[in-house]
Amino acid sequence: MKMMKLIAVAAIATGIAASSGAALAAGDTPTPPSRQWSFTGLFGTFDRAAAQRGFQVYKNVCSACHSLNLISIRNLHGLGYNDDEIKAVAAGYQVKDGPNDDGEMFERPGRPADRFPSPFPNAKAAAAANGGAAPPDLSLITKARAGGGDSAIRVSLKHPGGYPLGVDYIYALLTGYSEKVPADFQKNWAAHHDGKPFELPDGKHFNMYFPGHAISMAPPLAEGGVEYGDGTKATVAQMASDISMFLAWTAEPELEARKNLGIKVLLFLLLLTAMLYALKRKIWSDVH
Repeated sequence: MKMMKLIAVAAIATGIAASSGAALAAGDTPTPPSRQWSFTGLFGTFDRAAAQRGFQVYKNVCSACHSLNLISIRNLHGLGYNDDEIKAVAAGYQVKDGPNDDGEMFERPGRPADRFPSPFPNAKAAAAANGGAAPPDLSLITKARAGGGDSAIRVSLKHPGGYPLGVDYIYALLTGYSEKVPADFQKNWAAHHDGKPFELPDGKHFNMYFPGHAISMAPPLAEGGVEYGDGTKATVAQMASDISMFLAWTAEPELEARKNLGIKVLLFLLLLTAMLYALKRKIWSDVH
């Protein structure tokens, strides 16, 4: 059992090293702080109000550059949207379809069964419109960054404060921008790079948590950037938290069903164990 634990920790560490190798090579990118999310833990669930606000942030801000290719519009049922609301969301998109009877492609209003349309026709067009760096698809982004989407990592490693998940990294990235390179960062950088100052390349933006600290994406969030329907104040931190919650859901929309099934399986196994033990006692009761 001890050997299995060591193997598991080694495997996790290997994955973490692979994902953060570029960051360490670029200058010891700080570890994103671990935050408490409603969906972590055995009984965790998504905060649907926050996730709905996060969808609003995605729709109004992020969807201009980032695709959500693995999510169908009808999947919004999982966030509490009803059929009429989903149809209204779908109708707001124009989807390329076809060919028609004349062999030509055409555009039509979106349907609930459609995937969320990409803002660019292809990756080359996306890169050309964004200075050569194609914005990544956000469907699985919280699984592809930092510790990924497995909240068990946080518990099993017993990292002080909990090991950061992919959703922690997304939140940290969105709130880690600075208009100027911070003086304390510059001082620390020079101390570890033979006195050479950190130079931000032209067209890049400083971000404390991005590997290398120079990111092509301009700060996507600004105070009051969206107007929440529930009256929540749209601060940068609030929007970053909401969009992180939404992207955690897009990466694992089955999370709650999986946890519910796991709990039922555990209860069944406990009951079965008790029944088998009682049966064993009954069978061997006359043996001394």
